[in-house]
Amino acid sequence: MNDWKSVFAGKKITVMGLGVLGRAVGDAKFLAENGAELIVTDLKSEIELAESLKILKPFTNSTYRLGGHDRADFKNRDFILKAAGVPLDSAFIAEARKNKIPIKMSASWFAELAGTPIVGITGTRGKTTTTMMLDGIMRAARMQVLLGGNIRGVSTLALLPQVTQNSIALMELDSWQCRGFGDVGISPSVAVFTTFLDDHLNYYHGDRGAYLADKAQIFLHQKPEDTLIISEQVIPSLEKYKNNMLSHVIVAKIQNLDLSILGTHNQLNASCAFEAARALGIDDDISLQALKNFKGVPGRLELIREYQGIKIYNDTTATTPEATLVALDVLGDDRTILIMGGADKGLDMSALEARLPRVKKVIHLGRDLASAVHEAMASADPGDTVLFSPAFASFGMFKNEYDRGDQFVKIVNALA
Repeated sequence: MNDWKSVFAGKKITVMGLGVLGRAVGDAKFLAENGAELIVTDLKSEIELAESLKILKPFTNSTYRLGGHDRADFKNRDFILKAAGVPLDSAFIAEARKNKIPIKMSASWFAELAGTPIVGITGTRGKTTTTMMLDGIMRAARMQVLLGGNIRGVSTLALLPQVTQNSIALMELDSWQCRGFGDVGISPSVAVFTTFLDDHLNYYHGDRGAYLADKAQIFLHQKPEDTLIISEQVIPSLEKYKNNMLSHVIVAKIQNLDLSILGTHNQLNASCAFEAARALGIDDDISLQALKNFKGVPGRLELIREYQGIKIYNDTTATTPEATLVALDVLGDDRTILIMGGADKGLDMSALEARLPRVKKVIHLGRDLASAVHEAMASADPGDTVLFSPAFASFGMFKNEYDRGDQFVKIVNALA
């Protein structure tokens, strides 16, 4: 179906959360193009959202309430499109529910409307890399892949016009997007759960079980003919849900596949992608070759350059202590200068703190990333590694972890 105007024209939709990653602004643009009457509301100011607002400027059917929300925008509307990360106890979502207004999220709304098979991948760590590995495999198998969900700069709703009878949607899903699927009582037909570790506990008020409950929505509404792939690491966490797993369950075990990227964690990601490809009926030879060709994802233990005999890695998406520990496991301690620090998410840092004395030098990120980089380079000798693996969130100093990584890469590439 390509006539999405017949679905959205004249619909009054409040878009809650515009952000700067490009996903929500793409959703808003798609809805506006198809005739929806939008109210766009965000806690950020007009100045903070300038780049996103510029994209929506041509559309006269959009009005804006920025720097805060208003309850009036959650009454007498046809839909609320809620961004990921909107607080669990949002008074405005409660207002919409009180007024019996359907609350949607981009990925799950696409799944409701598209009628195409969905492959969903979640996990505290590894979901992006596994998704991109599987994307490479599926494209090598000449599948018509629609890549969406938690992908930087991609509006999942805007993929709707690309849906054909042969397309298959591949989605990276964070915990909030999984909850969106759960809210409408659906799960992907092939679901992958890579890892489960503490994260986002500031959002979940310290309740690890609530975080897991959101993640579990990726499989809780599967049918017996569907497939769930879980890694060995996830099994203990899912004990309480074992009687709710109605689909065919496959355990992905590390297989030591031939990869171009480093780390045991990437072997686990590859094994998850490999099993998902099998569930999709893809020949093993195609999968193995695609995995061998996979070059990694930007911002994930990414080698930016070697300068004066010093290797410099961007691991900006390490927003948890476990992620930084994995990076240290791969690169080693005694010749690594680690740049770390950021906004606290309420996570247990004790294992990382115990590891830090083994690292050659630790530089805590202060007000200025450039100063941290230059201090690291001054401390490094030929043969050493400079690792930017923050272990914390990016709030405050940066727009998000991608902005943080972009700034790091720019500074490193300017070294001369």
